[in-house]
Amino acid sequence: QLVESGGGLLQAGGSLRLTCAASGRAFSSYAISWFRQAPGKEREFVAAVSWSGSNTYYADSVKGRFTVSRDNANNTVYLQMNGLKPEDTAVYYCAAGSGARSQLEYDYWGQGTQVTVSS
Repeated sequence: QLVESGGGLLQAGGSLRLTCAASGRAFSSYAISWFRQAPGKEREFVAAVSWSGSNTYYADSVKGRFTVSRDNANNTVYLQMNGLKPEDTAVYYCAAGSGARSQLEYDYWGQGTQVTVSS
């Protein structure tokens, strides 16, 4: 089970940290990714962290502004978001799977957390 938290409403340029808390002993064997879905748009890949935490991947739209990390001892993954823009407004989901950019590669999903950035 994956549970996201940390979403909220803030102004452009601000920062937010999302947390994905996982239950289950197999957590450290999965890559964890963040996806987001804006109103009227398809869900898109945002960032991924490998099972060990040593490799990270980002969508071009967030590279340099977002940082993904994980703490396997506490079954937690973080998404630090800086320099937020109105176009970052979306529901953010974490997912456990292969680490690929395709949603089809993920076995487990959280319920999502809303991030709203005002201009």
